Amino acid sequence: MKKWVKEHGLMLANIGLFAVFFGGMVISGASDYSEDQLAHGQPAVGIAGYLATGAFLEATFENWESEFLQMGMYVILTVFLFQKGSSESKPMGKVAPQDQDPRAAAMKAATPWPVRRGGWVLKLYEHSLSIMFLFLFLASFTLHAVGGSEEYSQEQQSHGQPGVTLLGYLGTSRFWFESFQNWQSEFLAVAVLVGASVYLRERGSPESKPVAEPHYETGA
Repeated sequence: MKKWVKEHGLMLANIGLFAVFFGGMVISGASDYSEDQLAHGQPAVGIAGYLATGAFLEATFENWESEFLQMGMYVILTVFLFQKGSSESKPMGKVAPQDQDPRAAAMKAATPWPVRRGGWVLKLYEHSLSIMFLFLFLASFTLHAVGGSEEYSQEQQSHGQPGVTLLGYLGTSRFWFESFQNWQSEFLAVAVLVGASVYLRERGSPESKPVAEPHYETGA
């Protein structure tokens, strides 16, 4: 068990941090939602009740969609684009291991099944990481719209205005403001990481070049 935990420590630590912060978001979100309800003469809700609201769906998935968009685009852009001197870029001027054609690889027992199977299965597997992020982005985008339309309609109706359909909500400036304010921050963070890794170091991290490596050397 110890060995397994050590081998999966990075993923487990991030899942643990996600659970802590997600729990904090749910608790504080339910409290904030209840305060708003009371201010408008509506009953407060518990945590279970909050989880069934459009406000919860909107708050959760408008953030998730931006994360999945960022990571999916980063995976795709690093296939074609380079940044000289950055640890986040493939090396320039030579073939990287990631570019090697799996069809020419020597087959072993540990070779992933899709590679051994070949054909359309391998074609999908070659792009399975970006496909997964695209699917997660589209799912989160949809749930953001579903939750947002419900919350927006509730607000409209409380002010004597008609609610909106899901498609109607997609045409509102509020929906796109929520999306763009998250998307822009994700790509800013990536740009800072890519640029900063040219000149700055973090000893021991695979996201950094070796401390003594020249600035002009691009990551492996």
